[in-house]
Amino acid sequence: MKIIRTLLLISLLLPFLSMKRDKPAYRVYNAKGHDVDYGDLLKAAGKSDIILFGELHNNPVCHWLELELTKDLYEEKGQNLVLGAEMFEVDNQLLLNEYMSKMIRKKDFEAEAKLWPNYKTDYAPIVDFARDKGLKFVATNIPRRYAAIVNFNGFEGLDSINALERGMMAPLPIKYIDTLECYANIAKSIGGGMPAHMTMNLGKAQAMKDATMAHFLMKNGAFNEKTLLHFNGSYHSDNFQGMTWYVNQAIRKTSFQLKVLTITCIEQDDVDTISVTDAGKANFIIVIPASMTKTQPPEPAAMMMTPPAAVSKMEEKSKEVKPKTEKKDNTDADENDGGDDDDD
Repeated sequence: MKIIRTLLLISLLLPFLSMKRDKPAYRVYNAKGHDVDYGDLLKAAGKSDIILFGELHNNPVCHWLELELTKDLYEEKGQNLVLGAEMFEVDNQLLLNEYMSKMIRKKDFEAEAKLWPNYKTDYAPIVDFARDKGLKFVATNIPRRYAAIVNFNGFEGLDSINALERGMMAPLPIKYIDTLECYANIAKSIGGGMPAHMTMNLGKAQAMKDATMAHFLMKNGAFNEKTLLHFNGSYHSDNFQGMTWYVNQAIRKTSFQLKVLTITCIEQDDVDTISVTDAGKANFIIVIPASMTKTQPPEPAAMMMTPPAAVSKMEEKSKEVKPKTEKKDNTDADENDGGDDDDD
């Protein structure tokens, strides 16, 4: 009789036991592809001097984890924690300083600064936390008008700018390794439909952004025993290239031994596994379900480097021809370095 009751109970429970017990919003893996957790990531970040958090701009899990990592590192580092972000251009540093020092009101800052469409939901919580705690926040990105010049005319387009304008970007000339896959692949990935001269310069414009972000991040405490936490699109630091490459170049010019940690985020249907290629993209990989809701369109206007006139012409051409373009991943490079240690 007991056996019958046991079998009956099991039969009743089977439908429930077969159901998924959990639907995780993310999983964390290390560079070896091993399943780890947020605590492991935090521990490694606490032992690092520079942390580059590569996000997916429209993914809420990325932004939440960025905020949580900021809070947890602050508990450990206090005022030695310095934040930086691609989402703020260098010419907005004064406004950012005024807001962080509580000199100006929130509504005035948000009205005058060049903010991304998803600022209030995704980045304001981090900025306001830093403001409340008195942390330094660095605007690292090159003003988009200068990136657009490079995108349209190459590095030579910057020859005519004055000294004040040059102060808002990495020192010229920057070292540009066109064989780095992060630059070599970019024209192939998003160059469809663009004029040939602009396609050729896409990698240069990307490198100008990477070099500038690295430059302004490093000059704000990297060699003064500060812990730097930077937020940027994953393609700027994936595969230890892009911005990561310029950061390492800056370190190699000195006698300092600084530890750089990279984090990247990817989306896929199954978060319980990771490919060898994706595992090699960073020190820690955050895998998020592809079905995760989005906070904005995938390509906000603030990220565009193409001059408005050129965009208009491209749109007109697109309407006439209606070409079919296929967007591919441009961050599958697997080299940690692509050049020597000369000046950049």
